[in-house]
Order: sequence, then C-alpha cells, then structure tokens
Amino acid sequence: MPSIPRKVEDRLVEGLKRFQPILSAARARDVNEADTVVIVTDLLADLFGHDKYTEITREYAIRGTFCDLAIKIEDQPRLLIEVKAIGLELKEAHIRQAVDYAANQGVEWVALTNGAEWKVFRVNFGKPVDQELVLALDLLSLNSRTPSHIESLYPLTREGLLKSALSDYHIQRQAMSRFSLAALLLSEPVLKILRRELRRLSPGVNVDIEEIKEVLTNEVLKREVVEGEKAEEAKKRIQRALRRQLRSAPRQVAGEEPSDQADLGGETEFAEDQPGGSADDTAQDE
Repeated sequence: MPSIPRKVEDRLVEGLKRFQPILSAARARDVNEADTVVIVTDLLADLFGHDKYTEITREYAIRGTFCDLAIKIEDQPRLLIEVKAIGLELKEAHIRQAVDYAANQGVEWVALTNGAEWKVFRVNFGKPVDQELVLALDLLSLNSRTPSHIESLYPLTREGLLKSALSDYHIQRQAMSRFSLAALLLSEPVLKILRRELRRLSPGVNVDIEEIKEVLTNEVLKREVVEGEKAEEAKKRIQRALRRQLRSAPRQVAGEEPSDQADLGGETEFAEDQPGGSADDTAQDE
C-alpha cells in the first residue's frame, strides 16, 4: 500500500476520533437505516474525504432499483455502498444484494456497511457473478494512535480510490493468501529447491520431486488449500507468474553453474513450456 500523505493521515486520525462517539451513540439508540445513511454520508465526506455535493450520490439508480450510496469520481462510479441500520448484523443476503447492484452497473467494488462495520468486496464478473471479501473494518475497534489501523482506512479514501489502493491491497492479499503460498510450495521450482536442500541435509538419500509433492499435499498442507476453486485459481496465477519470469530470464551461459535464481524460474524450468522439454531434471540439480 502506498504511503499515506500527511494531510490525509491527519484527517483520518481526527475523523476517527470524532466519529467513534457518534457511532457508539447511534448504536446505543439503535437508529434506523435512514439515519444510518446520514451518518455514513458524513463519514464518506469528513473521514474519507469525498465531496458531499459532487461525488457522493444517494439513491443511485441501477436498472429500475436503487443502491443507497455511490461514490463517483470524475463522473465514474468507483464504489457502490449498501447501507443497513447500525444495529443490524451484516448477513450474506445483504452482501448478495449489494453485489448484484455492482454487477448490473459494471462496478468492480462494492461496500456493505452499517456505519460501524464495513465490508468491501471485489466483484468477479464471471458466470455466475461472484464476490471476494477484500477489506473488513470495524471503526469502533480501531485506535487512532495505531498507524496500521489508520492505514487500513486509506483504501476507502478519495485519495486511495484515485490511486487504486483497493486493487493494490487486493493484489497483496492474493499474494499472501494461504492458497497462493500452498500453490507456490507445490510449484516445480520450489520443489526442486526443496529436493536439493534435502540432499544436502541427508547425503546419499534419493528423493524425487513427486515424493516431496505427495508428502506436502497429503501430510503437510491442509486439504482446503490444495483443492477447490480458489486453490486452482492460485495455482494458475503462480504458473502464469513463473512463465513470465521464464520468458524474461536470460539464457544460462555455457559452463555456468545454475544459481538459486535459476531454480526459481530459470531457463531449465517448466519442461512442459519448452520445445521438446522432457530432459531429466535430476541432472540440473547435481
């Protein structure tokens, strides 16, 4: 995530201090949805920095129905917001409604909030339309003196939306997800490094890549991170990244020892991507 400009940081700190008592009082009074929308509108303007008169649109029309609020920057909808009463628990049915709004409008980002809690989803325009929770915040649990808490607010600010901070945060979450890490551990370059290190630790032991992969899959990693749709998506994402690295990697100079960098995606990796690539990879690690 990019560093937060000092002006924005100051606004977030002061805004959080100001709105936490307001939210607590509203929750204690169990205010209705209409009053919660008023509070959320003020949050968007005074905390997150959106212009109340030109960028925050109420009752945003979408194919005959309405979304509670929308953020439009440079006349383009950047974030649709579905608001529920502050005392209401945010449920799957509310999420589905908000995502349907976004899908109908072709908007990538949607937020569901009751004022205190915020859930931000990225809409996947597949068949069927799906959503991925990217950011979850509870404004009442944040501490204005904790830098990481203030940083967590930045993607929803006007400045953050202009710099695609939500997309950057999403990419970072993907890279560090348990599915991505599992897919990386089971990728061929990493398996070769593991085999090499096992041979160094136990000289003379003959271990092949498939054995290591089988142990990792069946005994080390949880089944949920290596099977299913998200696991397959992570595997494909890792494979694409490694192939890009392969295409951009310089060819190994004749007689030069392969380095650790080569093992992570050098010319000798991914035999299935190379013309006639069926050479014994064991020799490459010797």
